Amino acid sequence: MPTVIGVMVRETGDRVYADIGCLNLKLNDRIILETEHGIELGVVCEKEKNIPKGSCPIGKVLRKVTEADEKKLAENKGKISKVYNVSEQKVNEHKLNMKLICVRYTFDGTKLFVYYTSETRIDFREFIKDLGRALKTRIQMIQIGVRDEAKIVGGIGICGRVLCCRSFLRDFNSVTIDMAKEQGLSINTAKLSGLCGRLMCCISYENDTYMSIKKELPEIGTTVFTPEGKAKVTAINCIKEEVTVDFGDNSLKIFAANQINNGNKRESE
Repeated sequence: MPTVIGVMVRETGDRVYADIGCLNLKLNDRIILETEHGIELGVVCEKEKNIPKGSCPIGKVLRKVTEADEKKLAENKGKISKVYNVSEQKVNEHKLNMKLICVRYTFDGTKLFVYYTSETRIDFREFIKDLGRALKTRIQMIQIGVRDEAKIVGGIGICGRVLCCRSFLRDFNSVTIDMAKEQGLSINTAKLSGLCGRLMCCISYENDTYMSIKKELPEIGTTVFTPEGKAKVTAINCIKEEVTVDFGDNSLKIFAANQINNGNKRESE
């Protein structure tokens, strides 16, 4: 079995595997590697491991990024603005129902990746021919979702920090409205949505903790025994692990969870 490393390539952070050869690499090293698309820039995101031969396409690590490579990358970056304008012009000329997000060259400049979003299926055949002739390179169209768009474009979240998907998230996990309910958040999708229009990824970060704590707390509406007598649970606070109860006369009091005994448990005793 070949020894490979996991490498993030391109704007969407696609993960590919590459033969490490005799190089000594560590996580987050920037490297130049050969993939099925050509020579590309990548970032090491997974340590060495063995995988079954033929289980997936395997690239080849050529070297760590050198000073000469940095100059080449800067040259490619300098071309992007002009190439984007040409691509947008061709999109308009062909009247394509799509939103152009960004364009990026492979390291060797032999292929141009065109990232776009669209709600419909599009016939790109004439567009690719026309753009390929104008730029004298191969074209690879890549359709992405709105979450990937936010990851590529970036921005500032309501927390005041750079978007998680832009700064450190490598994979998008499922985020559901049930997670917000578990955490007692106001079910207002406008407030719970990120710049991409989808539920914010951070909602999922503490969901397992909330679910674990809730298992140890009584449910709202149940009867429990407190140090001051029998009462009904009106609210719970997972963060502080506290329970608010009503003694039946609108007299509310807060107790630590470890001071509360579930009614069924007390009766069984």
